[in-house]
Formats: sequence, structure tokens, C-alpha cells
Amino acid sequence: MKTRLAVVGLLFVFITVTGLFAQFEEAENLILEMENQEVFDSAFVRGRMVINDRFGEKISTFDSWSLGSDYSLIEFTSVEELGQKILRSEDDLYIYYPDAEEEIRLSGSALRDGILGSDVSYEDMTGGKSLLDDYKVVDFRSEVLAGDDTWVIELEARRSSVAYPRQIIWIEKETGNGVQSEMYSLSDRLLKVERVLEFDEVDDYVFPVHILVQDMLKRNSSTEFIIEDIDVDIDIDLDFFSRENLTW
Repeated sequence: MKTRLAVVGLLFVFITVTGLFAQFEEAENLILEMENQEVFDSAFVRGRMVINDRFGEKISTFDSWSLGSDYSLIEFTSVEELGQKILRSEDDLYIYYPDAEEEIRLSGSALRDGILGSDVSYEDMTGGKSLLDDYKVVDFRSEVLAGDDTWVIELEARRSSVAYPRQIIWIEKETGNGVQSEMYSLSDRLLKVERVLEFDEVDDYVFPVHILVQDMLKRNSSTEFIIEDIDVDIDIDLDFFSRENLTW
């Protein structure tokens, strides 16, 4: 009898584990489908960043160019930050200050600083090609968020070098769009919340055009990204994203 019970127990564990693998594989496919909707070969974006904190509201405008998921250049066009640029070239990040004619390669703790004091850090710009490059699925469930049916996928970092050890993302069942994400520390403290408030369809791509980011370690602080103009699959050369181009 004990042997039979042991076999039944092992069979139950096998079925349970197999079911989890199937669920996690479905969750991975949902992530890939979500990313495929939002990733394009190249793009130009014009928009503004609205920072709200204890000092009030600050608006900074910017132009941004990107090539794949490894190369991007942001140039600020607002008066106070005019000509300041941020270059991402694969895993390297550089910032250029035109007043000082100085170029700085960001590394270490400097990556955790907020861009122009916002809730978005430079570190947030250094993600890989896909969430699945840095994370594995550890939980998958269904949940209603703001009246919409969503899939909830919990992710755990594959390496200690990943900026956020744990993330939870919400994907709308009807559209496949990622609508919210939460980032946690190793001690399970909520660090950051990102919500997509509005999407727009551009040349068959779905693009988040109004994003709200909150750094939960700051009191009464939030940052909004509002995209005003998008041009996808533009003709742009890799040399455009060189350090030499930071000073033009």
C-alpha cells in the first residue's frame, strides 16, 4: 500500500509540474507577443516628460531616435536642457552636457540617478532585447485590473546584475498590450510602478503614448511620458549612434 501511495504521489507531482511548465510557457509566449507589438526596426519619437514632485511641475521636451533594442539617442529640446543628450550603445550609456562640452560614461551608482530628476533612472534604459533575456516566469494567473481582464505574470531575475530582482506585469487579455508593471527589490520592497494610460496604433504597431511612472521610494513623485509624434521604420544608419555624434 505504501508503495502504491508513493507512486500515486509521484504521479501527482509530475502532473502538477508538467501543468506549471505549460502555464509558464504560455506566459512566455504572451510576453513575446506583447513585445513584438511594441518593437520595431527603427523609430523617431517626439514628446515631453512631465515631472511632478514637491517642487511642483516641470516639463522637458525631447526628440528620440532608436535602432532595434540596443541603440537609442535622446536629445532634449526644452530651453533649460537644450542640447543635452543621452546615448545608449548596446550596454553602454553616455550623457553629454553642451554647456560644459563634456561627455560622461555612466556606470555604477550613477545609473540609479533619475533622468533630469525624474522617476525614470538611467538604469531603466539599459534593459535587454526581451524581458525573457533577464527574467524567468515564476507565477502566472488571471486578474481584473481597472475593470479589464488581464494576465498577471510574475518574473524573477536570472542574474544578480539585473536592476530589479522581481517584476510583475499585467497584460490585457483582449489586446495583448502590457498595461502595468511593478518592480521589486530582493527584499520584496516595491520600488517602482509603471502604468500605460493610452496606446496608439502606428503602421500596425501598438505604441504606448502616455505612460505614468512612480518611484515608490520618493514621496509625492511621478513622471509622465507623453508622445506627440512617432515615425517608425525610418532610414537611419548605425553610425548615427556613435559617441562622435554626441557633440553635433
